[in-house]
Amino acid sequence: MTSVSSRGVGRHLFACLGLAAAAVLTLGSLPAHAQEIKVTIDNFTFTPAELNLKVGDTVTWTNHDDIPHTIVSAGKFRSKTLDTDDSFTFTFAAAGDYKYFCSLHPHMTGMIKVE
Repeated sequence: MTSVSSRGVGRHLFACLGLAAAAVLTLGSLPAHAQEIKVTIDNFTFTPAELNLKVGDTVTWTNHDDIPHTIVSAGKFRSKTLDTDDSFTFTFAAAGDYKYFCSLHPHMTGMIKVE
């Protein structure tokens, strides 16, 4: 029969508690599940025109108009020209305000706020 000293048990218990605490801290720092949001382009408008997101969320714009559109946020992202039913997807990796517009029809605007 093997004898385990109370000191050995204490060390083992302390090591297990340390590993458990590290696991909780690691899991606590993981981001919540990122969302995937859809924006529709139709009748020369972005719908919804304003969004509030979290870092890591993804937006997909889909053009349902019968003419081309783009999605441009100066210095942040730019889509190719989207024909009917084409899409553009962008994942927001940093907090901030993202004003965007269609470069072909500058009166078409939208805003995304990322916290």
